[in-house]
Amino acid sequence: MLREIITPVISYATLFSHLVFFVLLIALVSRNSWGKGLITFIGRNALVFSLVTVLSAIVGSLLYSGFVGYEPCELCWWQRIFIYPQFVLFAMALYHKDESVFRYSVPLSILVFITALYHTYIQLGGTTSILPCTSEGAACAKVFVNEFSYITIPTMALTISVYLLLIALINRIYQRI
Repeated sequence: MLREIITPVISYATLFSHLVFFVLLIALVSRNSWGKGLITFIGRNALVFSLVTVLSAIVGSLLYSGFVGYEPCELCWWQRIFIYPQFVLFAMALYHKDESVFRYSVPLSILVFITALYHTYIQLGGTTSILPCTSEGAACAKVFVNEFSYITIPTMALTISVYLLLIALINRIYQRI
């Protein structure tokens, strides 16, 4: 029952975020006032956007493991290890208005990106395994979610990491304006 509600909501949110991603890319390369205005808005509110992004990742992963019953594989755990602490980092940074937090979140987001990209490769049938999953827990190659023929749980983590890196880049550009 919950899977039939949670999966479409999270999948459509992921799909929508991919569309927003392309809008942000256009805004980054655009030299008109619309693009600069959007970059300024996101740059000014980068801590809030980052906190909301991380919170959505945490809520999504906990919904899937805690309510739907999907057991996280080893690669899922590593992605969580790199994402979850960012909530505390961004919450504290927002409270103290400290935008230097991106120095710490970017390396964590890069680790999420690499792990999620590798996880996606494994789920697509990649056979060269540099980090094999243990026999305990869920198999890393098991696909629990496959919406729109490409949105899987690792794709969702990949999306989160790209957004966090993009927000950090936009914040850096905003600081230079």
